[in-house]
This record gives sequence, C-alpha cells and structure tokens, in this order.
Amino acid sequence: AAPGGFQFKLFELLGSPKRLINVGLAKYDPFKDLSYKKQHGISIFSLVGMSTTGDKILDTALSKIGEKSLFTKELENALERNEVDLVVHSLKDLPTTLPPGFTIGAVLKRENPHDAVVLHPKNVGKTLDTLPENSVIGTSSLRRAAQVKKRFPHLIFKDIRGNLNTRLKKLDEKDDFAAIILAAAGLKRMGWENRISQVLGPEDCMYAVGQGALAVEVRARDTDILEMVSLLHDPDTVLRCIAERAFLKQLEGGCSVPVAVYTQVKDSQLYLTGAVYSLDGSDSLKDTMQTSIAEVDDRVQRVGVTARKVSGEAQDRAERLGIDLANLLLSKGAKDILTVARQLNDAS
Repeated sequence: AAPGGFQFKLFELLGSPKRLINVGLAKYDPFKDLSYKKQHGISIFSLVGMSTTGDKILDTALSKIGEKSLFTKELENALERNEVDLVVHSLKDLPTTLPPGFTIGAVLKRENPHDAVVLHPKNVGKTLDTLPENSVIGTSSLRRAAQVKKRFPHLIFKDIRGNLNTRLKKLDEKDDFAAIILAAAGLKRMGWENRISQVLGPEDCMYAVGQGALAVEVRARDTDILEMVSLLHDPDTVLRCIAERAFLKQLEGGCSVPVAVYTQVKDSQLYLTGAVYSLDGSDSLKDTMQTSIAEVDDRVQRVGVTARKVSGEAQDRAERLGIDLANLLLSKGAKDILTVARQLNDAS
C-alpha cells in the first residue's frame, strides 16, 4: 500500500469541545466506515504523506535488515513528537514489545489472514502443484518459503521486494518469476483481488502472527483517544491476535525466523496452532492447543450504541494459550530449529 497519513476532526460526544485528531498511517483509513464517522462527527481534514524504513530499503531481504520496527518506527516517532494522535499499522508489522509509552488501542476486524498466489500471465490456470519443475516463486517471507518448500518441493524460491504494485510489475513485465506469494488481505485492500489465483489454506501455508489485522497505536496516557478507538476493537480478532503475539514473543521470534500460526474461535473455544520451521522446511515442529473464552464481551446499549468490550479474563487466557503452546514447542526443540534458521539466514 502507498504510504500516507491523514487528519480528521472529531466532535466529542456529549457536547464536549471540538478536538483535532491527527492520524498517521502507512496503510489505509480505518475510519472510512461512514456510519462510524457520522456517529462521532468525523470528517477528513487533510492528507499528510509518510514513509517508513521498510518502504525505502528495497534492495535487501526484510529478514536481513535486522530492524524490528521496519514499517512502524517513523509513525511512532511522529506519535512521540505529538505530530499525530494515533497511528495505523498492519498488526503483523508491530513488534510484540512496544516502545515505552505506547499501546495498541484497537485491533480491527481481521480480513482474510491467508497467503495468496499470483501467477505470471503465462501460467494462468495453474496452481503451485501444477507449475513445472524448478519454477521460481517470489516471496519476501522466510515463513512462506519454508512452508511452501516443504509442501511443494519441486519449486524454487527467491526473494522479491517492493510495494504491492512494484512486485506485480516485476512479475508481469519480466520472466524471472512463475508466481509470487502475497498476503490476501493486502491484495484486497489495493483492489487486486482479481489477480488471486490460489489462496493457501493452513494445510499448505499457515500465516504470520497478526496477518490480515490492522492495529491502532496510541500514546498510553491519552485516555480519551483510547476510549474513542476502543469502539473499533473486534473481540474475536483481539483474542486470536493476543494468543498469536504471546506465542511469538515467548519463542523470541521475528521476521528473521520462520514462525507460523493458525487460530480459530469456535463454540467459545480459542484454538491456536503454531509451528516453527528450518529455512528449507525440512525440519519443523507444530502443535495445537485450545482454551475457553466463554465471556468474550458485554453488549450494553447506550443511546443506541453497542460498545463491545473484550473480557479481561478472556484476554488473559488467550495470552496464556500462546505462551503455553510456545513452551510446548520449546520443550520439543524449537529453540534449536530457530537458532539454526537465524544463523543460516544471517550467513547467506
């Protein structure tokens, strides 16, 4: 997505004074829903361009740059300098430990978290399974490459960088790649759904922690902003992502190692499947655990508004689920797999 930022005016409820809320983002407007804007008296004020380190460094694989906040640091700097009041990120770009003074004030309803295959025009109608031997697949993700190598060993994987438009251009205008793998949510957000040839289910490729979800980051001290954005929380997404992030944090993982997850909420149960892989996918550990989240939210109407507040107990259980699954994999040797993967990635 093209980097950018915007500002909007918020007329506080209950007749409080006008306040200008400055929003920085590198994705898209989470407040584009007109009913939300009407409810809060919000109108677009102006656009402010922003770009991040991850947007600028295009000649190096993400896993080799060594910076944990590639797509968030500049936005957080603006937040710290009070140039903006909240920032919007792809949740998967946010480290599991935030800088002091910041917090995630809202996690929006998750889009499709799975990865998608986009084929070179000459391969239309094929799938990863039916592509010829030694076809080259482009991806910037160690997680995707490790899993898909394991599942489709006849394919070759090479790094591809750039924003979505750049990667699609590299695919279409050159003959370097038979296909590329991207996040389905990113393709949808940019209006490129028609290019999706195949969506990879969890049996082929589990997704990244937080993939498909947008997060609103705020200054922890700004209680009024926190209260405002809390209405954007999607309870199921919050609990799934807390479990995923707790799993990743306990493993001490990041973009430099292949870690994948798959979560579901069903019948008041939260299911978390997590896995770690060697770089070539030949060595892996994978397991599933679950926990009860019976009390997910309260639904109390106030002047026609239903504010869905996520149960603190359910959040605690989701976090514990992630930690417990990580500890289970660590007890089976996950640390050794990730250490070797990190060393090989650094050396290559």
